[in-house]
Amino acid sequence: MAHAFPEEIVFAVEALRRGEVVAYPTETFYGLGVNALDELALARLRLLKGRGADKAISILVSNASMLERVCAEIPPLARRLIAKHWPGALTLVLPARADLPQPLVQDGCVAVRISSHPTAQALVTAFGAPVTTTSANLAGQPPASTPEMVEEAFEGRCRVIHAGATPGGAASTIVRIRDGNLEVLRRGAIDPHAVVADAADSPPPREPSRPREPPDDR
Repeated sequence: MAHAFPEEIVFAVEALRRGEVVAYPTETFYGLGVNALDELALARLRLLKGRGADKAISILVSNASMLERVCAEIPPLARRLIAKHWPGALTLVLPARADLPQPLVQDGCVAVRISSHPTAQALVTAFGAPVTTTSANLAGQPPASTPEMVEEAFEGRCRVIHAGATPGGAASTIVRIRDGNLEVLRRGAIDPHAVVADAADSPPPREPSRPREPPDDR
């Protein structure tokens, strides 16, 4: 996967610190990032996408300590999957800390992963705090896989990191782990059966009852 020039990362981090929206590549599609701990930036992100509050916003972290800043606990089952699939296109929905901004939380959980794209990794590492990872598209439109698609969709209303086309295809697989149970919320780039096999002695996955949509994540 192509990597952005270091100068672009510097400018993007400065934009995040100002509360702006930054579009960046991931291992699936381009994502829209803001400071995940900034309520005003989160509101700006939702306004830009034209999306309501029905779906929680997923986030990227860069390391274990940053993960612990957003999760109330990291169950042993989650640690096994992290060791196998991170960095990568597996989003884990884990119990959230009580002080997280509400747009990140759904049913008491937060959706999080470490991206395998070098530009996404560099951005979150340089910023030093969690960054959102909702798909770079207007609500109801297909996700963007190139910087040009992002620019066409948002017409200069966000900073775009240019790092070539992303692989596209399926979005990340989303799995919730709570109370010792594993539940597949969305089938995606990683085969959920492989996830279950890697979870070793975990129970079989339950299909979601779908009272609410899974987190908005790419």
